[in-house]
Amino acid sequence: IIHANNFYCPTTLKKARLVYTLHDLAFIEHPEHTLEETRVASFNGALYASLFADRIIAVSEYTREHFLRIFPYYPADKILVVYEGSRFSYKPGMSRPNSLPTYLTSNSFWLNVGTLEPRKNHLRLLQAYAKLKAEQLNVLPLVLVGARGWLMNDFEKFIEDLGIQSDVIILGYVGDNVLQWLYQNCFACIYPSLFEGFGLPVLEAMSLGTAVITSNVTSIPEVVGDVGLLIDPYNPSEICDAMKNLLRDNRLRDDLRVKAKERSQIFSWQATARKVLAV
Repeated sequence: IIHANNFYCPTTLKKARLVYTLHDLAFIEHPEHTLEETRVASFNGALYASLFADRIIAVSEYTREHFLRIFPYYPADKILVVYEGSRFSYKPGMSRPNSLPTYLTSNSFWLNVGTLEPRKNHLRLLQAYAKLKAEQLNVLPLVLVGARGWLMNDFEKFIEDLGIQSDVIILGYVGDNVLQWLYQNCFACIYPSLFEGFGLPVLEAMSLGTAVITSNVTSIPEVVGDVGLLIDPYNPSEICDAMKNLLRDNRLRDDLRVKAKERSQIFSWQATARKVLAV
């Protein structure tokens, strides 16, 4: 059995059976968000999977349905949903990593986690943050975690043009220990992605008892349910309003944190492994 995990799909297998994990089809829905070589390679992988895969594992119901809309000839009973899980479990009393700025203390910052690329919607998040600051509310700094991606060459200039460069902290890629501390100690995690096949950062935040503001599109509501503030990711004003709601209502934030941790328990890598083995 060959298990293809990352878009590439072999086409010349003679005896082995092929299982293909499908993460998303964002490159079809939003071709403007990817580089051409990535788009072509990803599409070819999905196309070949539709022709050669004995079974396909989709990471969400949304992804499964999307695949069947694009490739309707693939047998529907051979594509199965297996959710992903969070690699984190809550650690009480974590000490703040020395690599972080000293002014980042518990409950004193907003957090966004994701590669710097157009699909993750950083620009509208920054517009929402600038609007929040303009209304002179309690402006906690915004921490951005994630490696440099593509098509974001003027990112720093965009921040400067909004006049929020002193409030936005770009940490880049961080290790798991630092990331867990940030999840556990942020005021809330904001993830206004335009398209997800699953949405791992959302689940990771939820599993650590973090209040979440995230998008009402694609697979994300499937993961979050009713335990996060769902917003239209194309509307910076709506993102801003959700941030204001959390700032003004501590009871709402506390309620979301408890419910998020509870809901996250239905997802686990142990359950994922069992279901993949069954496939």
